[in-house]
Formats: sequence, structure tokens, C-alpha cells
Amino acid sequence: MAKVVREELIRRLASGEFVSGQLLADALGVSRTAISKHIKALSDMGLDVFKVHGKGYRLAEPIYLLNAERIQEILLSLGASNPIEVHTIIDSTNSYLLRRLPNQVIDGQTCVAEYQSAGRGRRGKNWVSPFASHLYVSMYHSLEQGVAAAMGLSVVIGLAVADVLEQYYKLDVQLKWPNDIYIDGRKLAGILVELEGQPTEAGHSVIGLGLNIQMPEAQGQVIDQPWTDIASQLGQSVDRNILVARLISQFNRRLQQHKLYGLTPMLADWQRRDIFINQAVEIISANQLTRGICRGINANGALLIEINGKVKPIYGGEVSLRKQS
Repeated sequence: MAKVVREELIRRLASGEFVSGQLLADALGVSRTAISKHIKALSDMGLDVFKVHGKGYRLAEPIYLLNAERIQEILLSLGASNPIEVHTIIDSTNSYLLRRLPNQVIDGQTCVAEYQSAGRGRRGKNWVSPFASHLYVSMYHSLEQGVAAAMGLSVVIGLAVADVLEQYYKLDVQLKWPNDIYIDGRKLAGILVELEGQPTEAGHSVIGLGLNIQMPEAQGQVIDQPWTDIASQLGQSVDRNILVARLISQFNRRLQQHKLYGLTPMLADWQRRDIFINQAVEIISANQLTRGICRGINANGALLIEINGKVKPIYGGEVSLRKQS
């Protein structure tokens, strides 16, 4: 019930006009006190809602919500036909698709949300997910040759994101192995690939992307690393419906390329965007610290590290990569 009420409040407030608290209570069949509590919950989600006595509630600025029909139209114009679901409030777009495995999803099915109450990054970290400020996108991708075929998927999606941001928005994108996207040395986006299945049997993957579009000041203050967003890079807001459609279309192209040819044709694309290429780096895995020179990645998506003149591959997992201090 709370989710339904909050979604309806968001819909009524989206225009930025004042809405009477009593009219909201009457329309939604709840008390004025309940409306006040739900408004506070929306503020906690990152919406800037304020109240004026005698006028009611309004947003500081109008919000332009994601629209499944519009995204689908743009996708069709780009030659793609992925099934799209748009959720106002969800725990996690990745979790939603994982719950639907294996019989309630088809290849390319995509879930997009305005807000995640339990967004996740790699290594169990929380992903800050303020409402209608960013993109939270997950796509189902079947693994006909088993989960071993998933090696390098975060590389594939990182390249797809870079393709779109460079082609359409003229941004200079950097990629950090295995799953981060940067601009000017500050984090813009993260990728989370989750798998289900056996190494030698047909399996499943859910590929998640969290992309900063226009970070609210309060949420930006709780992030413990340098970050950036699209709006500050461009000096203006962007249409998220167009951006997400372009991303999904390019995911399709890069995933098809990977399925047919593997990572080999993409290695040069990665190398020229690699944020640490030929730099001294540190790799932290469990309690182990390894130092060496980053030499890019190999055709399996492994990080190549030169240690004492010898190059060795480092595969994914609970691994953290950073520049040597």
C-alpha cells in the first residue's frame, strides 16, 4: 500500500505545481498525517518537496519521468525491440530480473527504475539511488554456452556506455577494470554482472548499470569517492528516455559482437580508454596486495599486470584496483 501511495504522490507532484494535502488525502483514501509521512519518505528518496501553508506540497523543480512507451518508440527507431519495463520504486533492477529467472524473462528484456531502495554495487556495496536523478538499468542476457561465456561482460557493457557517451554527447570516457566508468578521473557509472547456472550448461546473466545523470547535493555528500554526473559534464540536463534507449541499443550491438567474435576485436577500444594503462597500480584481493604495471586486458577480460618484467592475468571477483599511492 505504501508503495502505491508514494507512486501516486510522485505522479501528482511531478509537474512542480502545488497540490493540496487534503485533496491528496481524499484522493488516496488516507489521512493527512499519512500524507505527511509519505512526503517525508519521498524527501528521503532524494525528492526536494516543500510545503507552504494554505497551498500544499510541491517539488522545487518539475521532474521528467521515464516513460516505457517513449523508450520503446526510440528503441524501434534505432532498430531494437527489447521488452522494456519502467518501475517507479523497486528494490533493485538486478534483483527484480534475477527473481524472474528462468521462465519469466526473454533475451534482451530490460528493467529501468526511477528509484532503488536496495541498489547494489560490486563487493556488496550500496549504490546511492536518488529518485529520478540517474539511470538504473538491468538487462537479461542468456548464456547459451554456459556461464563461462560471461567472462568479460562488464568490459563489453563498459565499452557500450563509452560508445554512446562519446558518439552522442562528445564526452571523453575512461574505463577502469573491471566495471567502472570515469570522466576526468571521477566515477560516472558502475556495472554489476550477476550470473546463474553451471559452467558447461546454458546459463543466465543479469547486467546492471547505474549511471549518474544529475546528482542531488545531499546524496552526493554521502558518496565516499570522487564522482561526476552527465549534467555537470555537459552543463545542461539530458533526456533520460533518449539516453537509456541509446544505451540499450548499443548494449545489443556490443553483446552480439561479443557472442560472435569474443573480446578480441574490442581490445583496442578498451586500451585507448583504459584509465590505468601503463601506470603503476595496486590490486587488493582479500588481504593480499599486489603491485605492478597495468598492461590492459586480454581476450578473456582479465587484467594484465606486469610484475618484475613478467605479465600475468588477474581475473575478476572480489578485487579492487587503484593507482599506486
